[in-house]
Amino acid sequence: MSKFIISISLALRTLTNNKARTALSLLGIVIGVTSVIMILSLGRGLESFVTYQVETFGTDIIEIEIKVPQTSQVSSQNVGGMIGGTQITTLKTEDAEEVAKLSNLGSWYGGILSQQITSYKEKTDQSFIFGVTSDMLNADDGADIEFGEFFSEDDDNGIRQIIVLGSKIKETFFPNENAIGKSIKIGSQKYRIVGVMKSRGVTGGIFDFDEIIFVPLKTLQKKIMGVDHIQFVIYKVNDMNLVEQTIAEMEAIMRDRHEIEYDNEKDREEKLDDDFAIVSIAEAKEMLDQIFLIINVLLLGLASVSLVVGGVGIMNIMFVAVTERTKEIGLRKSIGARNNDILFQFIFEAVILTLVGGFFGVVFGYALSEVATYLVAKKGFIVDFQVTWQAVFVGVGFSAGIGILFGFYPARKASRMTPSEALRKE
Repeated sequence: MSKFIISISLALRTLTNNKARTALSLLGIVIGVTSVIMILSLGRGLESFVTYQVETFGTDIIEIEIKVPQTSQVSSQNVGGMIGGTQITTLKTEDAEEVAKLSNLGSWYGGILSQQITSYKEKTDQSFIFGVTSDMLNADDGADIEFGEFFSEDDDNGIRQIIVLGSKIKETFFPNENAIGKSIKIGSQKYRIVGVMKSRGVTGGIFDFDEIIFVPLKTLQKKIMGVDHIQFVIYKVNDMNLVEQTIAEMEAIMRDRHEIEYDNEKDREEKLDDDFAIVSIAEAKEMLDQIFLIINVLLLGLASVSLVVGGVGIMNIMFVAVTERTKEIGLRKSIGARNNDILFQFIFEAVILTLVGGFFGVVFGYALSEVATYLVAKKGFIVDFQVTWQAVFVGVGFSAGIGILFGFYPARKASRMTPSEALRKE
């Protein structure tokens, strides 16, 4: 034990006597550990944020959405087709009503999204118009009215020109005043305001419900867009234990209504002919978990490059130290120091460097994570970039491992010098 204490003491003395060299070695490790801490913190925070936003719709829902045929639901071809303006017009309200007859499905709503010019007096805006059926408040856990009321099924069937405003839209047109009963124009027609939604913020990471104008579905279809299709349907599920069976029953109904047939089980599993996709929140969360796992691994790999660079710096500096201290090595060996004594002294130097660098890396990583949380909050997003014990363990453990790995070879080379070789070089 005393030999270890002596080796540690010598290592500390050497590091403090060579402050500039020690500082340069520490810098690479601090940058590397800070990068690892930040990457893991940002990844965890973003994952929690997106998962929470998805769950605001409810953890017990299933969605039917449109899909480009001959593509996979999550493929770039399907996403690119939607972004590129491919119109899928086969999903109808009648489909949603037929599916809703399944015993394991409860409240539901269907909808379609549009963008229109809206105006009130001298104020004009390019607004998102969300046409939905009347049961949205029951089917969407995150939606609620703050003032007035939501439209009814009779309003929808009557194609009435009434609207409900998101909280930000309300402030855009009616800051600090009551909007209920007033009218704004969508295009050239007036729509009477019957309600204002409670603030909900950004949902799903990109969609801000507070900037939406809600319109009865049939009103949007007939009087604004001139269409008869919808883009999605969301259902509440009564028993999530039966969700897979329920999805299978929903797919069977949709394929029957859309006259989609498969000749074999393989094609049925691939679902390429489907012009719709059915997904549950549980499946969506699983996909998100897989996506973020891959992202975090890739980002961690990139951040680790800086640790490896720091390790190479430690190795180079230790090689220099070995060259500069050949006389010391020779003298210690001549008075009885063994190879292991020399080896441990140099290894302890590397370990001390990486542990100290790891400590400051954790401190800087934590501070930067707090700054990131504050800056994002100022933009209106509540994201907590937490520094977890796992991140600390990975950052410090990896840095210590790098120190031992890159410090071993120079230490081993120093320990194998003979007294005569060391003194002759000096």
